[in-house]
Amino acid sequence: MVKRRVVVTGVGLITPVGTGAAKSWDALCAGKGGVAPISRFDASTQGVRIAAEVKDFYPDDYFEPKVARHLELFVQYALAAAGEALADSGFQITPENAARVGSIVGCGLGGLPTIEKYIQILHEKGERRITPFFIPMVIPNMGAGQISIFYGTRGPNLSLTTACAAGTHAVGEAYRAISHGDCELALTGGSEGVICPMGFAGFHAMKALSTRNEEPAKASRPFDRDRDGFVIGEGGGILLLEELEHAKQRGAKIYAEMAGYGMSGDAYHIAAPPEDGAGAILCMQNALADAGMSPTDVDYINAHGTSTPLNDVIETRAIKAVFGAHAGKMAVSSTKSMTGHLLGGAGGIEAVITALAIKHQLAPPTINLENPDPECDLDYVPGQGRAMSIRAAMSNSFGFGGTNAVMLMKRYED
Repeated sequence: MVKRRVVVTGVGLITPVGTGAAKSWDALCAGKGGVAPISRFDASTQGVRIAAEVKDFYPDDYFEPKVARHLELFVQYALAAAGEALADSGFQITPENAARVGSIVGCGLGGLPTIEKYIQILHEKGERRITPFFIPMVIPNMGAGQISIFYGTRGPNLSLTTACAAGTHAVGEAYRAISHGDCELALTGGSEGVICPMGFAGFHAMKALSTRNEEPAKASRPFDRDRDGFVIGEGGGILLLEELEHAKQRGAKIYAEMAGYGMSGDAYHIAAPPEDGAGAILCMQNALADAGMSPTDVDYINAHGTSTPLNDVIETRAIKAVFGAHAGKMAVSSTKSMTGHLLGGAGGIEAVITALAIKHQLAPPTINLENPDPECDLDYVPGQGRAMSIRAAMSNSFGFGGTNAVMLMKRYED
């Protein structure tokens, strides 16, 4: 079948470097990081005491207080980012078009803070003190579900829970739903909000997190020789994807065109990638094949780039294997150096960043790259953003369980 063309017509961001797409984008291009000591809870006894928290998000700006009380933070971020994307697009959902608008959103851990809170209440005060809102607050599909309820979308309503690949899988599935005719538009991306003691203790037990507690601003350092783990971040990123002819008929502005989507599995380990990067290689190749592109068509990659010892070397190897000599000619950056790692929400904000990179013809940087790892020898755009020609851009996301997702966008040409 002939796939319908799909474009990005609206974007929304809630990130550790700013609430709102414009504020986040400006901070990222300037190389401003969002990692700082944890303020959300008393972390003085924790092994890891730093995080990339959202600092300027105020629920009262978006919700009535009695509504916000029953919305887990990851849902609030998704709703706020979706509202911005809708407003940015100029599209209005009505009873007449609602059935052709989808809500497809990724999330990793969902309502972990509320689970942690009510476990304590259960043990201390008994089951009668458990709120009837407990289950609807914590299940990971409530980002997509509440977007549908709040904004009235009646098309495909899906949540992807594929660990750190969830946001990219969601964007890819939304692209497919529109290109195959299941809907005309979709609010899609990812969100996460798990800055709580249990989340940090769990990841720290796996030795996955940076322990650079005395230098939080320098803790997330992808591709650097001295990296020691990732930094947990929070927030949400939502795009409005739209079938091209539908967008043109209403005179919508277009950020970028969706070009390709790839998936793969490592079949290797619950938390570590194979040393040869076979799963990542296959995933990038699948995305290129889906787009009908050659490796030399891609100018920029928003890397998974977690700042962990294993990922950064193996992702670099995988990029070299897929792109060959062209790998050295591309810009490859990790915005997680500034936002931290949003887990299931990472692919959502990075999809928005990729669209903005194409729109503005500017590659955002990798910060804290002071002593490059000899095995990480690509052009990682150190320090500040770089104006450059970006015909097509790739965004990589790789998750626990060996689940991989890669998305390609390109510059829109009529």
